[in-house]
Amino acid sequence: MRGLAIQSDVHRQVALMSKTLFSRPNMEKLMRMTDLDLQVTNDLEKEALLNKLRGSLRLSSGGRGNSDIYSISFKHEDRDVAKKVVQSVISVVVENTLGNKREDRAGAEEFIDEKIADYASRMAEAEARLAAFKHEHVGAMPGQTGGYYQSLSATKTQLREAQLQLNEINNRRREMQRQLEDLEEEDDEFGFGEFDSPEVSSSYDSRILSLESKRDELLMRYTERHPSVIQTTSLIAELKVDKQDELDELAEQAEEEGVPSMGLQTSPVYQQMRAMLSETEARAAELNVRVGEYNNRVTSLEERVDSIPKVEAEFKELNRDYSVISRQHNTLLQRRESARLSGDVEKNASGVKFRVIDPPFVPLEPTEPDKLLLHSGAFIAAIGLGGGLALLLSLLRPVICNRRSLERLVGLPVLGSVSMIASVSEKKKALHEKLLFASMLLFLFLTFAGVNLGQSLLST
Repeated sequence: MRGLAIQSDVHRQVALMSKTLFSRPNMEKLMRMTDLDLQVTNDLEKEALLNKLRGSLRLSSGGRGNSDIYSISFKHEDRDVAKKVVQSVISVVVENTLGNKREDRAGAEEFIDEKIADYASRMAEAEARLAAFKHEHVGAMPGQTGGYYQSLSATKTQLREAQLQLNEINNRRREMQRQLEDLEEEDDEFGFGEFDSPEVSSSYDSRILSLESKRDELLMRYTERHPSVIQTTSLIAELKVDKQDELDELAEQAEEEGVPSMGLQTSPVYQQMRAMLSETEARAAELNVRVGEYNNRVTSLEERVDSIPKVEAEFKELNRDYSVISRQHNTLLQRRESARLSGDVEKNASGVKFRVIDPPFVPLEPTEPDKLLLHSGAFIAAIGLGGGLALLLSLLRPVICNRRSLERLVGLPVLGSVSMIASVSEKKKALHEKLLFASMLLFLFLTFAGVNLGQSLLST
């Protein structure tokens, strides 16, 4: 299952289990499970019993080759109590291990859920800040239409193109106006008629019709509030006013001098040139509006030139914060799924399993005290006690064995000494006493060796 779930440190769990086994709550639990708590009547006896349990209980590893095998031993004067305590220790170890794993897994999942909720809230706040920033600085964001400087360069290019087209249109309009003026100067023919008649035309009619057609085309693409539509409508109104002024002027001339010549008014060339002039003026008005709009855009972009680097830096910072929070949120989601998968895996294959190889048992012979050591100590103590008693008697009832002892005792010089010559019967008696002492000493040694050898044979 490596890579699919969270792998636990088995040795760390076992070490932690061995440490918590000797904790006070577990010792008190052992007392209750083995009914040892019924023997105590006060807190002092309870504390002494707890210390005795903790001191008599042993948890040992099997060594380097069998580091996964542990032995539990307990010493007590009652063999049944010792066996019951070991069985209770096994139960406590298994319960604590399973309970700790469930608690650890639940605690880990709860912690991860809290962190996920926290990062989800922080990610929502970061998204809101990023959206508000984009809305506030729309058009100045990096990546929008190539960035700020690309947008400024493109707008200036469009402005230059519009100004060039406007200059071309103005030149064309001046040339057409000059040609119309030449035609009007060369024409000397006059006609008479009624100026209030519907058939009487004006020099502004074709221009008005052309502009109205142009306005209809603009209304198909834009609204009435579009600058080009507003400019065209205003120009049509001005032409209508000029037309009315022209008709009024012609009417006054008709009253004073008669109706002027209508040759140019009815000339197709003149009418076509007037129509072309109207279209040119309409195009010039449209380009004027476009140049003004591009000028406004360039001015607006140039005013923001100092704030653009700050906007880009703040935008990068917001993006970086959001990326970090989002990455942490995704990592926590993966960890939660791994933790859940780990829980499912541990249900079928736990990282730490305790299996009882040998059930609790008590030996046929007590483990304490060590009889060989006890017998040896008693033997040595007996020999030492006998020797000490003989030394004490010799000190209490001293015997004069030589001349120097007598001199020290009486404080007078001794001139000589007479040796004692034992008889044959006395020599036999002394020999018998020595043989009896040696026989008793040999019997004592043989008895000590036989008892210890027999116990060792029985224990094996």
